[in-house]
Amino acid sequence: MEKSHEFRLSVQEAVAEQRRLASYVEERPLPTPPRTVAGYDLSIRGGHARAAAVVVEIESMDTVDEAVVETEITFPYVPGLLSFREAPAVLAAHNALHVAPDLLMLDGQGRAHPRRFGIACHVGLIVVLPAVGIAKSLLVGKGTEPGRERGDTAPIVHRGENVGVALRTRTGVTPVYVSIGHLITLEEAVDLALRLAPRLRVPEPTRRAHILAGKW
Repeated sequence: MEKSHEFRLSVQEAVAEQRRLASYVEERPLPTPPRTVAGYDLSIRGGHARAAAVVVEIESMDTVDEAVVETEITFPYVPGLLSFREAPAVLAAHNALHVAPDLLMLDGQGRAHPRRFGIACHVGLIVVLPAVGIAKSLLVGKGTEPGRERGDTAPIVHRGENVGVALRTRTGVTPVYVSIGHLITLEEAVDLALRLAPRLRVPEPTRRAHILAGKW
């Protein structure tokens, strides 16, 4: 099978495409520690999306590059198929960057998805870079609530499989939900999410992209 990518599909075709492409997602250790992480988010107004990409240097937490693009939305809102609606805009923002990031962090799901193929998997597979999904709510699975302290975790289990981790990034604050997108281990994804959220609930790359994407 070829890893071709098509977004202009029917709902039924998109579901089949997720199932096909999910087999290409790889969970494996990072070959070297990443120096930069790009966060991605978008906002939608009418039939258009404004997508932002923000590259953050991990050591200093400085923003070293950012890009914003506006694109037309061509796929309907269907839970579980958001990557077909949002990924084209995210990819356009990624392609507009001048600094190539070592790792991608997306505001959404990775393998914590009914077909193990959320937007972090879709984008990571297309650009062939390590990718992590950081979601603010669960799409699938059940898990115990993590402890109240920063850094506490609990597994997200769906159909008997551990598909992600609920991570407390701030003491006493609602956790975020971390899952792999591509070419990274879950343990590494959780460590990076916590490291990149030194003060607030959401990691800095996706938080900064969220702010930028909302400035219509």
